[in-house]
Amino acid sequence: MPSKADTRLKFSRELISMTWDPRNLYQLSRKRLFTLKQRTRFQHMWKAKRDTRGYHDANITERQWLRMFKPQLPTLSMKLNDKSSHPNTASLMYACMERRMDFIVFRSHFASSIWMARQLIVHGKVKLNGQKHTFPSHTVSDGDIVSVEPNSVVTLKPNNDSKELRFSALPFQQPWMFIPEYLEVNYNTCSTVFLREPVTRPSTTEVPSPYPPEFHSLAFEYYIRRGRTRK
Repeated sequence: MPSKADTRLKFSRELISMTWDPRNLYQLSRKRLFTLKQRTRFQHMWKAKRDTRGYHDANITERQWLRMFKPQLPTLSMKLNDKSSHPNTASLMYACMERRMDFIVFRSHFASSIWMARQLIVHGKVKLNGQKHTFPSHTVSDGDIVSVEPNSVVTLKPNNDSKELRFSALPFQQPWMFIPEYLEVNYNTCSTVFLREPVTRPSTTEVPSPYPPEFHSLAFEYYIRRGRTRK
């Protein structure tokens, strides 16, 4: 039976996932955003919903996501100059997912995929504030510390000359090697402090995504309209 990752990374699905797998990098290289002339407004929204949900997936069903979805996005009060564009708050629709323990383990580069991050947590290799925690979907609070056993970190390998572990980069890892501003990662202790909720600023957003903020706006509009229809 194919694994969850193998199913998600099929080229025919054209989905980008949270993984360092080279197939994912290939999908990213061939990804092309549609133009306004190609499809209807609803088709734009549906595809944006499908693609963004595909990336921010954490083994949750659409019904579960609808319970998590918040139509009220945070508002920001800031002074913009003439050259600044107003922040796209729709990109924060998935910000709540970044508090999940499996997301934090992956964003910290302690695991090569979101699925591996879940396995580490379930198998008791991850601690929350010094206590073993086995629930990948648990959402942390500001200031919480998530730590991983060094022997379980995918990029740490035994040194032949000593018992110390050394960093060993994986193939195709580099494009994903960035740390969000809301995380403080310490690779000496294999731990991460969750500082705060992701925010958005003029011309940029802190929620990692291979898609532009405008794409998230279409996905957000899809769920807003769906909510109105259900009412």
